[in-house]
Amino acid sequence: MPLTPTATRELLASLGHNPKRFLGQNFLVDGNIVRKSLELAQIAPGDNVVEIGPGLGTLTSALLESGAHVWAVEKDATLHAHLAGTLARKFPETLRLIEGDAMDYPLAGYVDAPPGKIVANLPYAISTPWMDAVLSGPLPGRMVLMLQQEAAQRYTAAPCAKQYSAISIFLQSAFDIAPGHKVSAACFYPRPDIESYLLHLVRKPQPFVFAPETKALIRACFQQRRKQLGALLRGRLPDAAREAWFARLAAAGLTSQARAEEVPVALWRHLVE
Repeated sequence: MPLTPTATRELLASLGHNPKRFLGQNFLVDGNIVRKSLELAQIAPGDNVVEIGPGLGTLTSALLESGAHVWAVEKDATLHAHLAGTLARKFPETLRLIEGDAMDYPLAGYVDAPPGKIVANLPYAISTPWMDAVLSGPLPGRMVLMLQQEAAQRYTAAPCAKQYSAISIFLQSAFDIAPGHKVSAACFYPRPDIESYLLHLVRKPQPFVFAPETKALIRACFQQRRKQLGALLRGRLPDAAREAWFARLAAAGLTSQARAEEVPVALWRHLVE
């Protein structure tokens, strides 16, 4: 079970540790949300699970007690030492804990073909670049991610929404969005300024992974999102490829005067054939 807010404060004080806002250190203190995370992820004994930023180990211990094998990466040296002295000793066969940056270890050091699941409380500052790295593959079968609502809305946004962006396209091409769960700020210590959301993603039967050069081109289109695609892509694509893609857009009722935010996810997959 998670520590209460009081017990969390006391443990942090005993470690001589003040929560670091820049690392997104808001510690989960609600057992219902821990249980919901495991329920959505459908955790079963023997599952291979990646966790990013285990912190004080609340979610980590629940995963381990459920019989999962956990690969976790923690950047904070104090918290890593705490976990190494507690959970790593209690679960020496099923916890692989490394100290490092999740951007250097997006799968927490997991090296076999794709991990079954990722269950994590993601710091806002790294959520999108980390997600972009994971979407490069190998893709996990399922992800349950605690995110700030703003990030969750950006990942799940539909065309023409102001949150619709390149990362929306990359994610929705590879994963289906399953029902998630709203999370109150009161479920954390210290309490964050905004609400959070448990985003639940299930890998598509035939996921699509964009090549790096195509991702760069799509990002460029959204960086000037008010500019028409005809002008944006002139000189960036060979004439034949550009004309073929605009023919696809025309069949969908769009023209070269359309803007990036108007183009559905499925059409972006054909940008570079």
